[in-house]
This record gives sequence, C-alpha cells and structure tokens, in this order.
Amino acid sequence: MKKNTIVSLADSNYFPLLDELIDSIKQFEASKDTAICVLDAGLSEEQKNKLLSKVDEIKSAEWDIKVPESKIKGREWLKSQVSRAFLPKYFPNYEKYLWIDCDAWVNDWQTIELYFKACDNNKLGITQTIGPGYKITSKVNWVFGKLAIIKSQNFKHAVKSKINMDKARKLAFAPHINIGVFSLEKYSKSWEIWQNNLRETLKGGDIFGSEQLAMNISVYHDNIETEFLPLNCNWITSNLLPKFDQVNNTFVEPYLPNYKIGIMHLAAGIWKNNQDMRINKDIKIEIQTLDGKILNKSLRFEN
Repeated sequence: MKKNTIVSLADSNYFPLLDELIDSIKQFEASKDTAICVLDAGLSEEQKNKLLSKVDEIKSAEWDIKVPESKIKGREWLKSQVSRAFLPKYFPNYEKYLWIDCDAWVNDWQTIELYFKACDNNKLGITQTIGPGYKITSKVNWVFGKLAIIKSQNFKHAVKSKINMDKARKLAFAPHINIGVFSLEKYSKSWEIWQNNLRETLKGGDIFGSEQLAMNISVYHDNIETEFLPLNCNWITSNLLPKFDQVNNTFVEPYLPNYKIGIMHLAAGIWKNNQDMRINKDIKIEIQTLDGKILNKSLRFEN
C-alpha cells in the first residue's frame, strides 16, 4: 500500500500538460512507491482511459464549497480553486498529499522527497515566490511624497474579497505564497483552517485565486506551522527564467550556485507572439546557458 500521493487536476484543454506532469513523475524509479491521483474537472472519456494505465485513482472534482452559478459561468475547471483544499476527502487512503498544478513538471525527485518531509508533524510544506533575482515583490502607486497606495497581490485580492482589514494589512507586504505546489498530512489541522478561510474568500471575491488568498491568510494571519522550501522547489517561470546547464542537460537557477530546478511551473504562461507555451508546445524562447550561449528552448517537459 502506497502511503503518499501526488495529486493534480485538469480539464480537457489542459490534459496534455497533465499527461506531461505524470510522465515527468514516472521518469524516476523512486516514483513507484508514490501514488498518482487525478481530479477530473472536465476530461474526456478518451483522456481518462489513457490516464488509467498511468495513475492510481481518478475522481471527479466537485464544488466542495457552494459557489453561485453567476460566478462559475460554466468554467468547471475552477473547481481546482476549491477541491484542492479537500484532498483527504477525495483520496482518503494516504498519509501525505503533494499537490502539483498540471502546468508544472518534476525535474528532480529530491524536491518531491523534500515536500513530503516538509509536512512532517502536520506542517504545511510550501514555497514563497521570492528569491535572488526578484526585483519587484510588491507594487505601490505613489500619491504625494511619502504617501502610497499598496498594490501587492495579497493586499489587492484581500480587499477585493472584502477580507477584514486587519487580515488584509498582515498580508500587504508578506512574501506571496503560490499554492500551485504544496504538501500536507492527512490529519493536519491546516486543512480545516484553510477551508474556513476559503469559505470567507469565496463569499466576497472571485473564484480564481480564492484558494491561494485563503492559504496566505492561513499562513500569515492564522500562523499555521509552515516549512518554507527553496524557490527551486516551485520555480515560476513567468517571474524569472531559468538557465540551462548543457553539461548536465538540465534547467538550473540563473544565479550562483545554479541549483537544479526541482519543479518547473509555467503559472501565468510563457508568452510569445500572443501565444502561450502551455497551449502551444511548439513555442520556444531564448534561454541562456551557464557558459553564456543562447538556446531556443521550450520550458515544457520533454520525455
């Protein structure tokens, strides 16, 4: 019986990305001891049949917190913003859960081991989106002299979601937490705290981003015990491009000591000529090598 599971979700449009994520996991021999579970938010029967030979379980995602249809507008994939906060309900037979967004892929198995280790003793394992090379962490609009209007992602979303101002202020300049990769144990109290905050964010704000805001509130306001992992454990390419190590044939951080990227995450997309690399795999961009050369490469997983 496998004790731990990696979980992701997709609809039919993002199935190719989900399929690549699964292949990136299964390229490692050690993955045989870890289950792979999928939440279906609109996959076709053909797509699900293809996955059956690769994964351990597939369950249909639900609206675990009731949301008005006027907010959903037929976008069933938005269930991902709710259902990921209820993973033990969908897949109750595991001790630890590692969520990875389907627009991410695994480049180093040690990162998987780190996430499972990080959630020991009911802690949250997660990565903040801040590190060497990040030039802007919060936006402000300067009004008069020293007066400014805060435009940080956390604060902006909190205000839009009508979150209590005390909570919103605590988030204002806190390093943003990306919920695209995280780990939690089955019986961690963090699930309930996160779910309660999610109910609050869904009431006043948009569905998209609600679960991420709720987790930021859980960490920075409710002080759930958290193990913060290095940036290479959830490398968001739209924030900072990696470099390529030609000697070892792998993507690495762009600054010394050029640690290997553990999980490559294409959140927000990589755009070229108004086309997103997540949708069009033929898109390639200029990537610098460690010895200063320029390569045209895709950032998607290649088997």
